[in-house]
Amino acid sequence: MLEAFIAELFGIPVAELKINLDQYSLNSLNGFFRSGDDRFFFKFHQEEGEEEMTGEYYRADILSSAGLPVDQPVHMSTLPGEQLLIYRRRSDPRFSDVLFELDQAPDNDDIARARAAEAELNDGILAVAKASLRLISGEEAAAEPIHRLFYERLIDLPGEAYPGGRLAKFYVGKRFDFPNGISLDWEEIADAPVMINGLRYGRTLRQAFDEAHERYRPENTASAGGIVAHGDAHNANVWYERGSECDRLAFFDPAFAGDKVPSLLAEVKSTFHNIFAHPFWLYNPEMAAERYRAAVRLEEGVLSFETDWKLSPVRITLLKAKAETFWKPWLAHLRNEGLLPNDWEAIVRTGLFLSPTLVMNLNAGEGGDRHNPVSSAIGLSVALSAASRPVEGDDMFTRFFDRVRPE
Repeated sequence: MLEAFIAELFGIPVAELKINLDQYSLNSLNGFFRSGDDRFFFKFHQEEGEEEMTGEYYRADILSSAGLPVDQPVHMSTLPGEQLLIYRRRSDPRFSDVLFELDQAPDNDDIARARAAEAELNDGILAVAKASLRLISGEEAAAEPIHRLFYERLIDLPGEAYPGGRLAKFYVGKRFDFPNGISLDWEEIADAPVMINGLRYGRTLRQAFDEAHERYRPENTASAGGIVAHGDAHNANVWYERGSECDRLAFFDPAFAGDKVPSLLAEVKSTFHNIFAHPFWLYNPEMAAERYRAAVRLEEGVLSFETDWKLSPVRITLLKAKAETFWKPWLAHLRNEGLLPNDWEAIVRTGLFLSPTLVMNLNAGEGGDRHNPVSSAIGLSVALSAASRPVEGDDMFTRFFDRVRPE
């Protein structure tokens, strides 16, 4: 079916098409095919209700013109239901695959090369962000396709009914299955105060979603200006180009790229998905269940999570690189330009919370698909710790925000 579809869409011969089994393809599928003597890589993306969604997609030329490293497709379709990119096939791995191997078998030299490549890419992202930063109106912010990743997954379109979209489909009114046979309903956990590994947090699950619904309303996201950005640069959308002395990274699949991307949203998804989603729990939940322990309790109205999951050495290294080479200098630049809102941390935290909860159903219970009770407990605990600071004490997110806070 895909061979016939691609051949008709682009008017090219298509043969030997294969679809990749890819844990990172959460809203897409990809694979390879031959056309005559040439070999190609394809990626097909689709969102629920995308005919009603906003924004113009796949603007790789914006990134290339700004000086960001981006692979240009040789064929492209942006029609709703037919969003398809065709690239010349590369021998390079994706950065996600390189890091997955380092999660399992850390190697200090390879981690150092990966960090250097990440830092170089961040230098480029930062330079483009500074050069392209401009004041934008609420209407200009709302026209950017990045809102498909956040706000438009909270609502039903048309009409913007809330709660809707993936929030309603995944969580509201559903049963949640946790380790040791514990099952809880949305109504039991949505308003329960949250405790994670002994720390009390400032937002309940419902409060985190409600705050996101208001804070990430597209017209409310313009306060920190707009920039040229990829918007969805998780590492399964990044090629890892090995060199003799050093390695380099290059983007592809710029489905949500733009030139007025709200500047505090632009790197949120990549920060979460490239660091805090690893090792294993989001993309390889079966591995998380084998390697980690988790427990969930609802006692005296408090929802408590206990897990032994933690970041791997390579993810800790990448987090430091992201903090030092992008977030800290970028927040300082926004402050110096008079464009850093007082609630900048809450804005970024909201995006970090939405990144995992809306990309995939983290609920292992009713309606769940890929997740199991252990990975669900880990995922929800990580998301909720991203949503707000602990009332007392610190965690990996508070340490990150303290590291990047403008002095």
